[in-house]
Amino acid sequence: MTARGTKPSLYISVDVEADGPIPGPYSLLSLGAAVAGRQDTDGFTAVDPARQTFYRELRPISQDFVPEALAVSGLDRQRLTREGLDPALALAQFSRWVRGVSGDAQPVMCGYPASYDWMFLYWYLIRFTGESPFGHSGCLDMKTLYATKADVPLRSVGKRSMPKEVLPGRRHTHHALDDAVEQAELLANLMAWPGPGPE
Repeated sequence: MTARGTKPSLYISVDVEADGPIPGPYSLLSLGAAVAGRQDTDGFTAVDPARQTFYRELRPISQDFVPEALAVSGLDRQRLTREGLDPALALAQFSRWVRGVSGDAQPVMCGYPASYDWMFLYWYLIRFTGESPFGHSGCLDMKTLYATKADVPLRSVGKRSMPKEVLPGRRHTHHALDDAVEQAELLANLMAWPGPGPE
């Protein structure tokens, strides 16, 4: 606990690769996560995002998929049908990992944008484990964070519009772990960024 009785937050960058637009009819195929940093009443402290990570590939839960969505990740559904982890096992392992790295802090999932990744992650957690270590709302969207700090409309936000000092140095590869680590670096940069200077 920190001063004033507020529990710290541990920010965990999460990226998923899936084979369609929504969970249920379509499948979560890979899940990557990286600890980005910790925030308490004294502020945010970034950590090396490559130090504490999690990655699993999952067995598809249906026969349906959108070829264009599958092509983004380059994952092989036939291989995952044979070799992917059972979703219940993968999500139980993920929940244990989240609780282990969080310690006395409350875990917060963060993503860029968070909406798609959170939708799949939360649905899979509830469907296959019955609970979420993040609760029902422990989610931070980095696009919203940037829009608020930059004082710009949310729908205008894209990485191309962000200043260089905010952008991560790592590439976005559409491999879930690579992208979780990259986005953890983005979060740390956004937390440190004071906002745009005077015009």
